[in-house]
Amino acid sequence: MNALQKKIGLHLLGWMLYIGYSLLGYFLYNWRFEVLMLTLSQHVLQIIEFYLCYLLVFPLWLKYKQWWVLALSIIGVMFTYIALRYTIEEVFFMAVFGFSNYTTITLSYYFFDNLYWAMPGIFLGAVVWALEATLQKERENRTLKQEKTQAELAFLKTQINPHFLYNSLNYLYSLAYPVSDKLADAIIKLSDLMRYMLHESKDGKVELQKEVDYLHNYLEIYRLRFEDNFFVNFNIQGHVNGQRVPSLVLIPFVENALKHGVVDNAAAPITINLQLEKDNLYFNVSNRINQNQKDHTTGIGLPNIRRRLELSYPGKYELEVQDDGQQYTATLKLQTL
Repeated sequence: MNALQKKIGLHLLGWMLYIGYSLLGYFLYNWRFEVLMLTLSQHVLQIIEFYLCYLLVFPLWLKYKQWWVLALSIIGVMFTYIALRYTIEEVFFMAVFGFSNYTTITLSYYFFDNLYWAMPGIFLGAVVWALEATLQKERENRTLKQEKTQAELAFLKTQINPHFLYNSLNYLYSLAYPVSDKLADAIIKLSDLMRYMLHESKDGKVELQKEVDYLHNYLEIYRLRFEDNFFVNFNIQGHVNGQRVPSLVLIPFVENALKHGVVDNAAAPITINLQLEKDNLYFNVSNRINQNQKDHTTGIGLPNIRRRLELSYPGKYELEVQDDGQQYTATLKLQTL
């Protein structure tokens, strides 16, 4: 049984117990057909009211703290309850069964009396939604703690080898420098890449300039393979000045473009655009898809990137991917402050 089926089962059980307990007294002490139908109609309307609040009103507005919209929505649910109850009990029951709930009353009395009866469904919807939201948040926090622990253990296991490789690269640079400037330059760039990957910060973020430098070094290393047949345009608009981003958050998009794109076509170069406007960062990577590519995996780890962004920028980022089979474009927007 999955989580959805379990939730549906619990809801059905809860409503059966609630309605059964309510009807028990009428069956034992006040059994009349009119009482049964009026009680059932009231409970059905409260259930409708409950799910309007539980599924729509509170998830949409309370989560984002839009209080005035929430208040208007609750008032709308109340009016819906009152209108439906009047239609069923005062119009439909009278026409079909010959009885209604209220006798001769004023419109104001009917309205305010039903405001009272409308409250339980709304209150119950709020309580159940808040309880489930709290439990879900606790589950997410436990999952994050577990993932953090696993990541720390994985880092400790791999900590020695990357440092050894970094130191070895610096040694190879000292050997290569007298022999070939080009080889020495490639080694030092690779060393810089390794040093950046080993960089740590308390909040997991780095200065944007370091991320940009990493992209430049990565492209230069990749250029060695193609030499003059490497066509990638990396454009930066705006000022890179103290902004902070999660480390290695931009490189997966570039890596994906180089892996699955066409890099040796001057007429259709890979384009990488980084634009900075006030507190917003726009990062766009576009490439023609290499139809001869045998590896059809995305390589970009989009679910992992989305999760990182959701943890670092909840509700403050946009990630859009377009793929028409010929051209692949990934666009990221996030707030840098």
